[in-house]
Parts: sequence; structure tokens; C-alpha cells
Amino acid sequence: MKDSLRIALAQFDFPVGAVARNAERIAEMIAEARDEFGADIVLFPELAVSGYPPEDLLLRPAFLAACEAALHELAKAATGIVAVVGWPESAGSVLYNAASVLRDGRVEATYRKRELPNYAVFDERRYFEVDPDGGSCVFELEGVPVGVLVCEDLWFPEPLADTVRAGAQLVLVPNASPFERGKHAQRDALLAERTRESGAALVYLNLVGGQDAVVFDGASVVADADGSVHPAAAAFTDQWLVVDYDTAGRSFVPVQWIDDGDESMDALAWRAVVRGLQDYCGKNGFSKVWLGLSGGIDSALVLALAVDALGADNVTAVRLPSRYTADLSNDLAAEQCAALGVRLETVPIEPAFQGFLQALGPLFEGREADVTEENLQSRSRGAILMALANKFHGLLLTTGNKSEYAVGYATIYGDMCGGYAPLKDLYKTEVFGLAKWRNTVGGAPVIPPAVIARPPSAELRVNQTDQDSLPAYDVLDGILYRYVDQEQSRDEIVAAGYAAEVVDRVLRLVRTSEWKRHQAAPGPKVSRRAFGRERRYPISNGFAG
Repeated sequence: MKDSLRIALAQFDFPVGAVARNAERIAEMIAEARDEFGADIVLFPELAVSGYPPEDLLLRPAFLAACEAALHELAKAATGIVAVVGWPESAGSVLYNAASVLRDGRVEATYRKRELPNYAVFDERRYFEVDPDGGSCVFELEGVPVGVLVCEDLWFPEPLADTVRAGAQLVLVPNASPFERGKHAQRDALLAERTRESGAALVYLNLVGGQDAVVFDGASVVADADGSVHPAAAAFTDQWLVVDYDTAGRSFVPVQWIDDGDESMDALAWRAVVRGLQDYCGKNGFSKVWLGLSGGIDSALVLALAVDALGADNVTAVRLPSRYTADLSNDLAAEQCAALGVRLETVPIEPAFQGFLQALGPLFEGREADVTEENLQSRSRGAILMALANKFHGLLLTTGNKSEYAVGYATIYGDMCGGYAPLKDLYKTEVFGLAKWRNTVGGAPVIPPAVIARPPSAELRVNQTDQDSLPAYDVLDGILYRYVDQEQSRDEIVAAGYAAEVVDRVLRLVRTSEWKRHQAAPGPKVSRRAFGRERRYPISNGFAG
């Protein structure tokens, strides 16, 4: 048995559907791991060939055939090194989430994932099956028995226990595990438990990159057989990770490994949103973005995020003042753009608003002005912003947050216009917290302190504030977190100390706003329960508990 093995981990983004390009990069990386790092084995993320999650692409025979052809071509590249590559394996009418061991120009062995997640953002049972005849995958590398598991398998004790019983002392685990706040600590505790109970050392490689509404954070990690978990690799960063595995001690020594400098909740959430926005633009052909800048906290935070993601030269902000817009709002928007070096345009909405009122005047005659006229102002802004994005070939960012989407405090076809919603999974209180955090890093504040200090307002009528229509945000977000993220009942929330009449009102708003959320732009998931594919409630719903 060799004293040590050098393991290379490819913590990179492998875009969904880009089979040919992914295969080309994997082949190049196999050679790089062998020639540049002297690695004995190189590990790639879950479904690296197809990208994760491929969703209904898996229903297309041509797509599956392309993945299979790519995998067999990759086998030819695996000479002088062993590669473990994830791919969707089609076996007749059955499909498996597979990871294959490639060596000496051939597919030596294939492991088929046993635990198929079907919760939150995962839909694996819609596509994949568990092989009834499948079992463990253990192969020898320089005399060392090495096992393979895939992602969810590690969260259950049996797959690892079976692999160790089959002889493995080192187990490689490719993953495609999306980011959510607090998940790193949970994962590290699991790794410590699994290594201690099994006696096997673990290599946990995670995918990195944004894919529509999910963001994979990387943050790969290795754990010694005695339960010692090494510091995670830098999150949201594409990088090669290289470790030496000591076969006698079943432990790891980092060779090339960049740790995370700041793993605080706010730092990780910021980087998750930035990476999600950056990759959504890049993968969908957008180099520039537009947004409406109101002088309020939400749009100010989106502007700062966009600049971090794409650079100031690729961001254009637009002031859209109305008869109700305060001078302070215009001044704060200008101040932030000047500080960040962002181009600022101004398009008053009064002419568009008046055009709507004149067109609708004969039908509205005799009726008092109400929320309809307020929404027309927002829709005037939405139409103008969409026109600018269309004309100048940019992506319009919408600036709504999770609190607003939850209770419907947003205008459909108005301020909900846009192709991507960076704050969609951040409650209003989290928006304030993230803005304050960002102003503490990187020198001068990127969000004017006066923006953070002023009361939030939609500025659609005289002296309007959000709290005219909603409970205080700390109360609102406390109720929403319990109801949306923790799925507590009305009675449980009231028992936690919230006034029954406030709870009833908030929960009614959540239920009646479902139709809006079904039409909302995608945005990056950072919480346990994000709106969209992770939380799917019926629009027509008679349950009020």
C-alpha cells in the first residue's frame, strides 16, 4: 500500500446542458490534475457532465445519449490518473444518478446513487431510480480501497456503512448541494459523526455556481477518520483543491487549499447573491443590467450587489420620480451612483401616469382615487424600465424582498417587472442587516447611511410609509419566518407571543398573494424555504391553518 495518495478536487461550475463544453473542460482538468498537481485521482462534482439540476432535459433521449457519449470519451482521457465523474446513466427505460470510475482509458466501475432527495429544490425521484441490484462501489488505488457515494447518500448511515463493510477506508463524495444559511455547521457535524462511526476518511466535493434560483457554494471539505473536520474551502469560488491522504493515519494534509476568510452569515449571503446574479447574467447572455433606483433600501442594496457582481460600467440606474417623490430620495440615489461610479438616468413618470389616467378617465369617472392609481404609478415605472432594458439589451433587475413577496406588497407588472430578483429570498430585516454589513467591508460605505436610516416608503401617495399598510418589519418578519420557513401553524405563532389579529391578517395576505409569486422573477435561494420551486403552494387554497 502506498504511504499517501494525492487527491485533486475540481471545485468548479459545470453549467446545465453544456454537455460538450463540460466534457471538454473535464478532459482538460483530468490532464491538469495529473500533470500539474501529480494527483493519483481527481474528483468532479455530482452530474458534472450534464450540470445540476438538468431537470426535464433528462426526459430527452438525445440529451442522455450525448451525456453517455461524453462519458466514454472522457474515459479515454483518464490515463496515468484515476477520475471519478458524475453523469446521468441511462439503462434502457431506467435512469440513474451515477458516478463512474475512469481509469486506463475505460469505465472501470459505476456507482448509482441510493438516496434520491425529493424535497426543497430537489426533484430526483421524478427522473432517477434506485438500482435494486446496486450496492457499494469500492476500487483499489495504489493498494488503498476507495469508495464512492453521491451527495444525499452521506446523510443516511447505511450507504457509508455498506461501503466500509465492502472494504473502503477512504470515501469520495461528489455533491451538488445548494447554499442555505446555517448549512455549513450542519454539514460539518454530519461529517464528524460519519467519520467517527465508520472509521473512514471522507472527501466532500461540492459544486459551485448559480443555476437559475439556486446557488451552489462549493465550500468543499475533507474529514479525517477520527472525526476531525478540516476548514472548508472558500465558498462561491472556483478553485482547484489538492490534498495528500495519509493511508496509515487516514488523515489529510492540504497541499493547495484556500480557506474562507469570512464565514459569517452576512458574508456568505452576500456572496451567494452576487454569485447567483453573476452566473444568471453570464449563462443567459447578459453583460449589462438596469434597475430603478428609488433612494430606498431595497434598490440601494440591489445596486451595490450588481456592482460587486458585474462592475460599475455594466450597471445603469434609473430614477423615476413622481409627484410624490421626496427630494431626499432623488439626492440619495445620485449620491450612491456617484460613490459607486454608476451611470444614473432620470425619467419622470408623470407623463406616462397622466396618459394612463386620461385613457382610463371615461371609465373611472365618478369613482374615488384608490390603490388603482397608486399601482398605475408603479406600472408606469415598470413599463419605462422594461423599455430601457429592451432597447439597450440589458437585464432588468427587480428589487422586491421576501417580506414584500410574502404579503403581496408589490405591484404585479409594476415594481415586480424584471428578469431577476436578487433580494427575493431576503426578508426586509435581513436587507437592512446585509446593507449595514456591506458598509463595514471594503472601505467607504457603498450604501448611503441615510438610506438605511430613513423609514421605508413606496412613495405612491403623500407622506406614505410601509408601516401604513404593514406591521413593523421586525414583527412582520418574525411571523413570516415562522409561517414560511418553519411552517408553523397560526396557533403556534400566536403562542409565540404575536397578537392574534396581526397573525390572522399577515397569514391571509400570504395566502391571497400566492398568484403574484407564481409570476415573480427568479432569485437566488439563501434560506431554508425560498419562494419558487422550494415552496409550492396552490393558488386556489381553502386551508387557513
